Amino acid sequence: MAIINRALPIFAAAIITGCANNKSPVNMQDSAKSSTEKKREPISQPLVSHIYTADPSAHVFNGCIYVYPSHDTATGTPENDNGDHFNMMDYHILSMDSIGGKVTDHGIALHIKDIPWAGRQLWAPDAAFANNTYYLYFPVKDKKDVFHIGVATSNKPEGPFVAEKEPVKGSYSIDPCVFKDDDGSYYMYFGGIWGGQLQRWNDNKYDSAAGLRKGDELAVLPRVAKLSKDMKHLDGNVKEIKIVDKNGNLFKEKDNDKRFFEASWLHKYKGKYYFSYSTGDTHFICYATGDSPYGPFTYQGVILKPVEGWTNHHSIIEFKGKWYLFYHDVQLSGKTHLRNVKVTELKYNDDGSIQTIDAYK
Repeated sequence: MAIINRALPIFAAAIITGCANNKSPVNMQDSAKSSTEKKREPISQPLVSHIYTADPSAHVFNGCIYVYPSHDTATGTPENDNGDHFNMMDYHILSMDSIGGKVTDHGIALHIKDIPWAGRQLWAPDAAFANNTYYLYFPVKDKKDVFHIGVATSNKPEGPFVAEKEPVKGSYSIDPCVFKDDDGSYYMYFGGIWGGQLQRWNDNKYDSAAGLRKGDELAVLPRVAKLSKDMKHLDGNVKEIKIVDKNGNLFKEKDNDKRFFEASWLHKYKGKYYFSYSTGDTHFICYATGDSPYGPFTYQGVILKPVEGWTNHHSIIEFKGKWYLFYHDVQLSGKTHLRNVKVTELKYNDDGSIQTIDAYK
């Protein structure tokens, strides 16, 4: 997270209705501002414009696409490097039955006031389906201002969800991504430095005084843990995920155009595991590949070039024979903390590499 708004606002519009259980949308007041400079044209438009959304985790459930985003709101919280101005209060789930088609906002799926252990800041969530139940995983600071990951359940993909009374034991930091492997095992990937507090966790122990790594130190690594069959606990210890260069070397903090910052996502393509993530302060979505859900993953390149706005967060799904990248920028507001979710097609080369996407023409 950060303090700088590097985006210039431009106008946008979106279509809203959707996949199932439609609710009447509320048209947002036009909050876009005129740009004083000529802007490049975006390749995609916001999925919705009546609320601000970010950090989209997309999944295919029951033949529809469900998107689990953050819900940005203007709370007036001052901006800082810890991202306190990203002060989300609830989650809205979106659905659609086709890319480019109508989108449904299903209303509030979970509010922070209904999470017994929560203090503040509901950040980027994810979801999974198992045991005939839908699970919503979410990071939120506890009452001591430490991030942990919680879980809530529902019998419908759009919710509403009911949160467990305690966070997932052994979890910490932010940005959960839950991946189902071919054998039916589920894994949770998580972590984010700076405001996400990952730098404070070493050997799965919390040190409130731990600072950010220096340039010549090894970069902080993302985390992974297998989930238990009830999807509410970790099955074993949290492990670090090694992201290495082509020579097998770990990245240093100064390699901030390649090292991990936040926004883990895992998908599988032609038997290969693809771990993608945001580099944060350099604004790339990068990816690395490996032969195990635990890694190591070898860096391969950039999926998405920097977007307008400070943050970058994504997800990748296959739907009806094509692959898609969900992401966000700040087209509607021009403000770092008021973002909008988008989608565009993702393409592979014959060798399995991913073609780099520029979000603007």
